Amino acid sequence: MQRTLRFAEENQILLLIMRTHFLFLFICISCSSHAQKKDIKTKIYPDEKLVTEKYLTNGAHKYNYFSREWQIYLDSAIQMNPTVAYYYQQKAMPLFKQRKYETGMPFLNKAVQLDSLQYIDYQAFMKCIFSKDYSGAIKDFSLSKKIKGEFAHVMDHSYDFYTGLCYLQLNDFKKAVDHITRSIEYTKKTSGNSWVHYLDLFYLGIAYMELQNYQEAIKFFDQSLAVYTNFSDAEYYKALSVAKLAKFDEATELLKQSAAHFKQGYTINEDNVYYEKYPYQVYPYFFPKAN
Repeated sequence: MQRTLRFAEENQILLLIMRTHFLFLFICISCSSHAQKKDIKTKIYPDEKLVTEKYLTNGAHKYNYFSREWQIYLDSAIQMNPTVAYYYQQKAMPLFKQRKYETGMPFLNKAVQLDSLQYIDYQAFMKCIFSKDYSGAIKDFSLSKKIKGEFAHVMDHSYDFYTGLCYLQLNDFKKAVDHITRSIEYTKKTSGNSWVHYLDLFYLGIAYMELQNYQEAIKFFDQSLAVYTNFSDAEYYKALSVAKLAKFDEATELLKQSAAHFKQGYTINEDNVYYEKYPYQVYPYFFPKAN
């Protein structure tokens, strides 16, 4: 019995020594990490304007942003002054446009970390249109609203517009309707009906079509076409909706009209459509070949 008690006491002493040892190590590591962070904060880097002029204005920006030189100059700029968010964004941008999302995202994350006010909504846009991380984009747009305002814009569209696109792609069509409608109503309230973007109207039509409310879908496709005449994508999905109402002759004519306008280049004309297809954008194979 005494031997057992003595053994238990020895184990308790050993456990206490081990705990003390680990606590000491944790304090040392924490102090070291804090010292490193403090050193990074207090370190003086070359002036941002000088670095930008040397490595971007007279460096990377003299080359195509898909070139090797672009990346090398950006690496040099980051090495000279790693506190500038813009350098990381400039390094990430061409990688996304080359569809190297996994390679580019850490640099974009770093830009947001350094300057969330400037880049949080840009990151949300890149996730929505480029890397197709729709859940991640929704979270970023929600955070963007808290940082930059409920009705702020990025890349010519409202946060609600892009959030609606994300919900479309996640097959949550009711939420898509809610967000895109919110975007349209705010534009009408602040700028007037004539300022509503044809894509807001188009995607609201898509959301209603997916909800099998074909009459409402056609209404918004028509409104989109009133803004962008010959918009082949709107004509195509209007044709599908009209066919669902058993108006097959009208649907056939609309489909032919859509194919002709698509061939003439009347499709979504956003700047970044050169690099990425937008949700529900039509493809050549959507149209049957003529016999």
